[in-house]
Amino acid sequence: MPFDYDLDYSALDLREHPELYKVGKGEQGVLLVEPYKSEILPHWRFKTPEIAKKSADKICELFEAYRKENDFVGMDMARKFIQMGYTRSRRYANHKSGRKYNMDGTLKEREIDLEKAKSADIFKKRWDVIREDEDYIKRKKAHQKIYG
Repeated sequence: MPFDYDLDYSALDLREHPELYKVGKGEQGVLLVEPYKSEILPHWRFKTPEIAKKSADKICELFEAYRKENDFVGMDMARKFIQMGYTRSRRYANHKSGRKYNMDGTLKEREIDLEKAKSADIFKKRWDVIREDEDYIKRKKAHQKIYG
């Protein structure tokens, strides 16, 4: 089921209404779903490997706290921030400006930033662990079966 962009997320608390949450694909909704966006976003950073590690540690800590609270939506939002940590740091590792395309729509040549690549690796390892977490997978399937 695709992520529902038609909901007014600024007026919704998805912790109180998990039935309205759709997992969607990849990072869809990562910067919309409250209260999770406000809880996780302040910790999401990737400028250096040290900062990325601290960020990934904190977001994974939040992931586990949501698990203990039986809060799948929180777990999935933490997963999305970890995934976004990888994709964004990888983009900046490949393109200093963070922009993949030239003004004419052609692909920019890569300029590899090894520090950002290390940040990307930190998030990628955490994302892989979450994607293979049997409890997370079970909760995701259950949520999708019940709520779509």
